[in-house]
Amino acid sequence: VAVPDVVEAAKDADILIFVVPHQFIRGLGTQLLGKIKTTAVGLSLIKGFDVAEGGGMELISHLITKHLKIPCSVLMGANLAGEVAEEKFCETTIGCRDMKIAQTLRDLFLTPNFRVVVVDDVDAVEICGALKNIVACGAGFVDGMGLGDNTKAAVIRLGLMEMIKFVDVFYPGSKLSTFFESCGVADLITTCYGGRNRKVSEAFVKTGKTIKQLEDEMLNGQKLQGPITAEEVNFMLKSKGMEDKFPLFTAIHKICTGQIKPQGFLDCLRNHPEHM
Repeated sequence: VAVPDVVEAAKDADILIFVVPHQFIRGLGTQLLGKIKTTAVGLSLIKGFDVAEGGGMELISHLITKHLKIPCSVLMGANLAGEVAEEKFCETTIGCRDMKIAQTLRDLFLTPNFRVVVVDDVDAVEICGALKNIVACGAGFVDGMGLGDNTKAAVIRLGLMEMIKFVDVFYPGSKLSTFFESCGVADLITTCYGGRNRKVSEAFVKTGKTIKQLEDEMLNGQKLQGPITAEEVNFMLKSKGMEDKFPLFTAIHKICTGQIKPQGFLDCLRNHPEHM
């Protein structure tokens, strides 16, 4: 049952599932604070970062906890929405530190066609969901230039390396095995072959239009997360003087913002350091 008033919809809920563009999460927190059960728990499916006040980045699950005073787990995976709706088989990852809540969340989502694996490495699960959208833009540039699957495979491999390095630098203590869950390599692959970030990035190369124009034309009101996330990540890298340590992320941001031409992306792939 669709209830247009968010406070009315959420007031008696034991579990609040957040699936909105990440730009709207602060406003939602302001509306709901003090109007939900104190025992409620959150689950975020939101793939992006929030720019913290005074610089740096904040994870959306941390933002939900901060604004709503409830614990928040995350669900991320190779879950293209159209295929999930058609009940085609897929896997997903839930990141949850409290194993009692984890079991409930798993049971809530598990179906014969939706396999759920729970891990306790919450931050890495969430960061994978955000960073893979940047890499998908790179895959779209490759498609737009007609460079083929071998080149796209290089983008995926180098993108995964930068994702692992990013987590290691900014959120140390995560497990390498998390990147081999659905939230990691599987979501990265499916987003680089399907999904709107790849599609719009391909059109960006082919048409010469801006990302904003293409978003308005192609997405029917949906928001594109890849370029925004690339900008947020670049802000963080720049503040630490680390842009050159993440050449793929940096090049994708510069292409999205018109600082370099898409054709310059190949130089990034050719010159990417072998050992990061």
